[in-house]
Amino acid sequence: MRDKELYTQILGIRSPWQVSEVDLSVQAVEVKVYVEQEPGAEQHCPKCGEVCPGYDRRQRSWRHLDTCQFKTLLVANVPRVKCSEHGVVTVAVPWAEPGSGFTALFEALVIDWLKEASVQAVSRRMGLSWNAIDGIMQRAVRRGLARRVETTPERIGVDETSFRKRHDYVTVVSDRDNSTVLHVADDRTRDSLKAYYTTLSEEQKVAIESVSMDMWPAYIGATLESLPGAEGKIAFDKFHVAKYLGDAVDKVRRVEHKALCAEGRDDLKGTKHRWLTNPANMSFRQWRGFRALRESTLKTARAWAIKEFAMTLWNYTSRTWAEKGWKRWLSWAVRSRLEPIKKVARTIREHLWGILNAVVLKADNGGAESINSRIKMIKVRSRGFRNKERFRNAIYFHLGGLDLYPAGIKR
Repeated sequence: MRDKELYTQILGIRSPWQVSEVDLSVQAVEVKVYVEQEPGAEQHCPKCGEVCPGYDRRQRSWRHLDTCQFKTLLVANVPRVKCSEHGVVTVAVPWAEPGSGFTALFEALVIDWLKEASVQAVSRRMGLSWNAIDGIMQRAVRRGLARRVETTPERIGVDETSFRKRHDYVTVVSDRDNSTVLHVADDRTRDSLKAYYTTLSEEQKVAIESVSMDMWPAYIGATLESLPGAEGKIAFDKFHVAKYLGDAVDKVRRVEHKALCAEGRDDLKGTKHRWLTNPANMSFRQWRGFRALRESTLKTARAWAIKEFAMTLWNYTSRTWAEKGWKRWLSWAVRSRLEPIKKVARTIREHLWGILNAVVLKADNGGAESINSRIKMIKVRSRGFRNKERFRNAIYFHLGGLDLYPAGIKR
């Protein structure tokens, strides 16, 4: 009797269900807890809630949390009812969600583990198949997306992340204010981003203040087509401009280093990271040691100075003064006689409108880049993914800010 009372309390069993028997097998290292309905209990359709006549009963079992290291199973003859609207359906049980072979408490434990480790690692830890653990993750994501409260993001970031090699990507839309993933779509085409915009109401589209992105034409086109006033919302953030300029400086360095080596000089040998490191991240000793190079007459020093001047142009608050500053920079860059710098200058001139938006709106894609780094960590921990659906689920699971747990379970 005490065993029945114990498991009634542990499982939270309430009328019309009751624990009828507890079977402990030391040899099998297993506990079976039998649950049954009280005689004469009303049966309800799980879809519409109407009282329905019984149809039959089918025995089912659910894996529960271990009892003192003994594998624990819940066993019950679950009634099926015949609903006039939905036909023959299985009634809902309070300890598990429909379609699951695990109790809600067990699924919650697996979800906790999945937040810390890969599906394969949790599979080994729990003694279950990979498919079983993956099924729990998929159900958790479906629950979370279904429960997601409709929000109106004001500042969003758009970025792509690689699924596999050979230019296979997914598009990730994130909320910059709370660093959560809002949408994941296959590829990085115009339709990939438009699929997110179609989920928004007109009021939500109007409420968006800025869309941070790189200068990928497909994303620009999708946003211009979908958002009202997009010309003043699209922001090409500092991170990507800095990357383009950093690459240009490195190209100048490589060409010049090769020319200097031909003359028997090694002025630029081993200096790559000095030119690419943000001065704000240099120690006093590093900055002092870099002085001779940056103040030299090397072409690389000139390219570096042009890059660093561009980085100071993000502090403006007035669009008029920001535009003057950038046009001054463009004049210098175009007259630099450094082809990699001139090429970047042409790109910046073409996209100056979006750069000015980023300066004035103080919009950057740092949050999206942070999410991208975390996605890469998920890929490494999982040792890659076989298909995009599971990759998408993993992103939502870890970065979607979703309520993943079964009904009634709080963490």
